[in-house]
Amino acid sequence: MKFIIDNIWLIGLILISGGALLVPVLQRRGAKVSLLQATQLMNQSKCVVLDVREAAEFEAGHIKSAKNIPLSDLSKRLGELEKQKSHAVITVCAKGTRSATAAAMLNRAAFTNVVSLDGGMAAWQEQGLPVVK
Repeated sequence: MKFIIDNIWLIGLILISGGALLVPVLQRRGAKVSLLQATQLMNQSKCVVLDVREAAEFEAGHIKSAKNIPLSDLSKRLGELEKQKSHAVITVCAKGTRSATAAAMLNRAAFTNVVSLDGGMAAWQEQGLPVVK
């Protein structure tokens, strides 16, 4: 007990820093799919691949049949995806962060099956998967 009292500030610092490290892990960031799961989903069902990168990034290389709507325009252009609300939607960006935001936006817009590609196009190209230019 004397140890705890003597080192209360150190123990408090450890608890606070540990809690700060756990916060991102505990926050729900939406459903993500691996490259394997994404390719299986694309091959097995009617699936929409939504690339939320900017147009220049999209033109540099994208997944075959991907639809490009930049994240900055997504809220204004949700009507273009209205017919696909019941289909699976895979959101894609460069590294996987913008696509998670896009997936959350689509979920709020009542899309039923939205996932984000874990690792984004960087992971896709790193594995040598096909890219259309």
